[in-house]
Amino acid sequence: MAQGPAKDVIIDVHGLTKRFGDRAVVDHVDLKVTRGEIFGFLGPNGSGKTTTIRLLCGLLTPDEGEGSCLGYDLRTQSAAIKREVGYMTQRFSYYEDLSIRENLEFVARVYGMANRKEAVEKALEELGLASRATQLAGSLSGGWKQRLALAASLLHEPKLLLLDEPTAGVDPKARRDFWEEIHQLSARGITVLVSTHYMDEAERCHRLAYIAYGKMLADGSPAELIAQSGLKTWALSGATALDLTMAIRELPGALQVVPFGTVVHVCGRDENILLPALQQFSQVHALTLASTDVKLEHVFIQLMQSSSDNFQLSSSIKSGAQA
Repeated sequence: MAQGPAKDVIIDVHGLTKRFGDRAVVDHVDLKVTRGEIFGFLGPNGSGKTTTIRLLCGLLTPDEGEGSCLGYDLRTQSAAIKREVGYMTQRFSYYEDLSIRENLEFVARVYGMANRKEAVEKALEELGLASRATQLAGSLSGGWKQRLALAASLLHEPKLLLLDEPTAGVDPKARRDFWEEIHQLSARGITVLVSTHYMDEAERCHRLAYIAYGKMLADGSPAELIAQSGLKTWALSGATALDLTMAIRELPGALQVVPFGTVVHVCGRDENILLPALQQFSQVHALTLASTDVKLEHVFIQLMQSSSDNFQLSSSIKSGAQA
C-alpha cells in the first residue's frame, strides 16, 4: 500500500530503542504506518517484535528515539495512546471463570464506556459470539477465545489495533476467518499492526517489516521484499531428489536447499554460478530442473541467516572483558 499524505500517518517513529541491561532489544527502529494499513512484523523468537509493539502503544518508554502514535507523543502522551489503541496479547488474558458477555462487560467498565450495554451487544453480534454469550471463557476452544480477545480489543472502537501473534494455536479455518475480519477492519480505516510466524498470513499484509535481534532489516510489500532479496529459486524433482539433499547443499552458489514434499527447492543470488551447477547435477542424477517462484519463506530464512544474535554478541563481549 502506498504511503499516504502526512495527515494519514498513524505511526511515525525514528530511532526507537529499548535496552534491558546491556542488550538493545529494539535497536534504532524507524517506522511509518498509514491509516488503514495492515502492517506485519516478522522475525525469530526474541527478535524484539513484542517489545516494539509495547513501545508503540505506550506500555513501555523508549530509552532513545522519538515519534508519535495516533498523533500523540510516545514519551509524553502514552496515556492518551492507550485509550485509542486495541491490543490483543500473545496469550489469552481474559477471565476464564467469567462468561463471554461478562468479560466484555468488564472491559467496557475498564474503559469507562457510557454505552456499555449497546457496545457489548454490538461486539457479540459482529464477532459471531451472540450464541455463546453465556459460555464460560475457560471452556472455549482456541478459535473462540481468539474471537473473544478480538471483540474485547475492538470494544472501545480503537483507531489502531495491535495484534501480537494472534492466531498461534488455532486451526486453519479459524485463522482464515480471523484474517477476513482483519481486512474488513482495514477497509473501515482501522490500522492494524500484527506480528506473525505464518508466511501465508504475512502475504495477507499490505506491508511487512522483518526484525531480527532488535534491528529492522527489511521493510516493504511482500512483492517488494521478494524483489529486493535478489534470490532465484529452482525446483529439483525425481526419484532420488530428497536423498541427494546433502549433496545439493554443496553446489556452488546454493544458499538454501529445502525439501518441499517430494521436491527440493534451491535458492541462490548468483544465477551465473548456481544454474550451471544445477543443470549439470540434474543431468548426472536424472533429475528434473525447473525455475519456480521465490517465496516469502525463502526471503526471511535468508534474512535470518544473515543476522547476528545480539544476545550472543553481548555475552561474547562480556566474556572477553572478564578474560
